[in-house]
Amino acid sequence: MDQRIKSDRYRVGFWSILCAIFTLAFLIITYLRFTRGLGAVTNLSDRFPWGLWIGFDLLCGVGLAAGAFTVTACVHLFNLKKFEPIVRPTILTGFLGYVFVVIALLLDLGQPWRIWHAIIYWNPHSVMFEVAWCVMLYTSVLALEFSPAVLERFGFHKISHLIHKLITPLVIIGVMLSTLHQSSLGSLYLIVPSKLHPLWYSQLLPLFFFTSAIGAGLGMVILESFLSGRAFGRHLEMDLLAPLGRPIVAVLGIYGLMRMQVIVRNGSYHDILNFTYEGRMFLLEFTIGVLAPVILLAIRKVRENPTGLVLGAFLAVMGFVVNRLNVSVTGMERAAGGHYVPSVMEVTVSVALVGIAMAVFALATRFLPIFPESKFTARKAKMPAPRLIPAEEGE
Repeated sequence: MDQRIKSDRYRVGFWSILCAIFTLAFLIITYLRFTRGLGAVTNLSDRFPWGLWIGFDLLCGVGLAAGAFTVTACVHLFNLKKFEPIVRPTILTGFLGYVFVVIALLLDLGQPWRIWHAIIYWNPHSVMFEVAWCVMLYTSVLALEFSPAVLERFGFHKISHLIHKLITPLVIIGVMLSTLHQSSLGSLYLIVPSKLHPLWYSQLLPLFFFTSAIGAGLGMVILESFLSGRAFGRHLEMDLLAPLGRPIVAVLGIYGLMRMQVIVRNGSYHDILNFTYEGRMFLLEFTIGVLAPVILLAIRKVRENPTGLVLGAFLAVMGFVVNRLNVSVTGMERAAGGHYVPSVMEVTVSVALVGIAMAVFALATRFLPIFPESKFTARKAKMPAPRLIPAEEGE
């Protein structure tokens, strides 16, 4: 029976095959990119040097990982111990996000073999230098914060216990680094006031990037819990996740008010009223990323309903993604004198990176103590005995 259970547990399904196909495509495109150059696989140009791999893979990847420092700060700094069961999966999500951001950056850089130069050749006056250092250091901090799960799996409990003692200073360092580079990603666009459309340009861009990352990061925590629950037969822990809806409402509400104040002051609301291309894209971003999640999650009955909570979190995340693409693409197109449409290979790489990250997360949750053992064991005990017939044949 053990062999039947094991084979059923690791059976190859639709999503596994799809992930394998995208991974193969990713490897082929990576080979073409490094042998034939960016022009062979992307629609980037001298007019538009930053495209999907920066707007989505980098800006969104870093921002959506913000839930890691938010949740760890709540648990270890503000002593909100009830959120401790979701700390490890949140840290894992953040760590994978940063690792795959680095991979995407290697693909996008014109000379990726020089990525280490920021370590040796210092330029403290450059925002990119600060972002590079913060990303390197915070990725290391996330690796240390997650390391107890790996150490416990292989029986290195003494080392794991030592890291647990250092967790508070690690969290403090992580919060500082995250605050710096989440806001500094917005600072990158402060140098292009004549190019970035006024619907998105503001001297408050660093603050906008930071606050929106917190709101979307918390939404990503809810989505990650929902997806892992669907994949591994775990119910959605509403007692832990429903309270996250309230800070999402507060953060996105403040963010939305600040955005509208800037738009009214600089007069760019005319693009919204005239329903221009930029105005339509802003309305899409603001509606699904601010208004809809704030209205939904502000209602207690919706927030405490699994479907309503996940929907609100999903909208917050999608609005965040549209915002980052608006800043990096839509808002720059008028100044560039043309529209940028990513190539099929650019889209394939981005989708593949997301899929590979999800596959790695799934493998980690199978082999490492990510979720609380007591709750997992309790749910496992309530599950019906495994069928002797494989799922595909029995359905």
